[in-house]
Amino acid sequence: MGAVATDTALRDALRRVLTPPDEVPQPDVARPAAVLLPLVEDPEPWIVFTKRTEDLPRHPGEISFPGGMRAAGDADLLATALRESHEELGIAPDAVDVLGGLSPLQTFTTGTAIVPFVGTLAAGPVFTANPAEIAEVLEFPVHRLLDVERPMAWSRDDRTYWGHVYELDGHTIWGATARILNEFLELYRKEFT
Repeated sequence: MGAVATDTALRDALRRVLTPPDEVPQPDVARPAAVLLPLVEDPEPWIVFTKRTEDLPRHPGEISFPGGMRAAGDADLLATALRESHEELGIAPDAVDVLGGLSPLQTFTTGTAIVPFVGTLAAGPVFTANPAEIAEVLEFPVHRLLDVERPMAWSRDDRTYWGHVYELDGHTIWGATARILNEFLELYRKEFT
């Protein structure tokens, strides 16, 4: 693996390859969703995930990025991602340096349109998980995610879907979260490995 990115080099490189936040395509659906891929700037960068509680109506127990459906009061989908990150993990919106957006996508199982944003947090963040939504906060170094990434196929309703899966410390990241993560890691690979 190549050199680890310094904080400034990482932010600058990602700003160059991500879509500027105000240019991210907005899905033409009634209630789109947005998520934040929180990247923590330590000497070794790492990504924050949430494990959803088992009693949530959608995607119970799954690993995800903080985020959710756009609310009527959200100015745009970036506001949605930041609001949800604050509600779920206690991340203050002004603590996030939003670098840009990834490609909007639609989930295979529910058809939800999701817009992902990437934002950095300073080293040593403190998370306050909302117990009604978040069972666990997970933090994985980028290099470990790169090491465990593998392609995956799964079937549902007589269709086969292709994607990636990441298995770390007894947790499995798959589905839309893995698709978002894979796009981010592809960009990271091109710049830093």
